[in-house]
Formats: sequence, structure tokens, C-alpha cells
Amino acid sequence: MTRIAVLASGRGSNLQAIIDSIENGYLKAKICVVVSDIGDAYALERARKHGINSFHVDPKGFGSKDLYEEEILRILKNNNVQLILLAGYMKILGKTLLTAYKNRILNIHPALLPAFPGLHAQEQAFRYGVKVAGCTVHFVDEELDCGPIILQKCVEVKEDDTDQTLAERILEQEHKIYPEAVKLFVENKLRLEGRKVKIIK
Repeated sequence: MTRIAVLASGRGSNLQAIIDSIENGYLKAKICVVVSDIGDAYALERARKHGINSFHVDPKGFGSKDLYEEEILRILKNNNVQLILLAGYMKILGKTLLTAYKNRILNIHPALLPAFPGLHAQEQAFRYGVKVAGCTVHFVDEELDCGPIILQKCVEVKEDDTDQTLAERILEQEHKIYPEAVKLFVENKLRLEGRKVKIIK
């Protein structure tokens, strides 16, 4: 059974979607640890409610990004983690974690990459005037929101949408495709061929 770590900085609704997918039997995996850079992140509370080990690792307590990530890596290794999921984690990963977990880190982004990378993607898309928005699950690499794409889901932008209503509908789809992508990974149905991710039926 694949052992998962989730890195989160906020409320952790995508963490909850993964927890629910495991508890209802959709995902044959185990979240063994949740790590946050924010001490009062609700994601940590979600972990505690479900009996999952949770850690606050404060970046301010370390002299460099490498030292901060080495502490996270120590926690992951102590919990025999095989797959890392980013769920609203607001730090850009450095080489320490990227090297140790190459092609074993997934992220969910609330836009149809490569459009609108970075922060506030839903608002970026809304202000740009797109007719279709959405979300993307991708492998994480050295560049921000640039890793190979696993799954995407389109969300129509309605005439009466605000950036907030659009964000809420995108989030509903995030909660569906993130567990789906994790399921493909843990069932060994993903093949990386350059930038392309092949899904094995």
C-alpha cells in the first residue's frame, strides 16, 4: 500500500478529498503524515481528526531552504513515505525534496496549465476573460507549475460568475481529479515519456 505524505499550508480541502477517497475504499493508499509550514493551518487539524501524524515545520527556524527541506525529508523518511502530494502548499520546492522524490511529487493547480501559473490562478483567469477555466494535476519539477500534466478538468465560466463563484466550482472539480490522479499513480498506470504522461488502461 502506497504511503503518502501531504504538504499543505491552508485549510486542506484537497487533503480532505484524499482522506475521504481512502476511507471510502476508492484509494488503496495510506496518508502517514501531513506537514505544514503554517502552525495554525486547518490541514493539520484535519490530519489530527483522522489520526494522521501531523507536523508544523516553521521555515523561519532554519538558516536556509535546504536545511528546512532536510528536516521535512527526515520526517518523510521516518514515515517511509513513497509519494508526496502538495495540497495548497505555498512554498516552492527546492532540490532537496525534488531530488529525493523525483517523479513522486504531485500537485493540484486551480487553472488549465500552462495558462495562469502561480498564485490566485482562478482570479487571473477570471480577469483575463476566459470562457473556460479549470484545474490541473501535474508532476512537480524545478519550474513553478510546469511539470508534466497528468489530468485536467474544464469548468465553464458563466456570464454571472464572480472570481469567487468560479473558484468554488473549480474546487469541486479539484476534489474529483486529485484522488483520480493519485489512484492512477498508486496503481502504476502512469508512464512519463518526456513531457507527456501516458495513462495505461
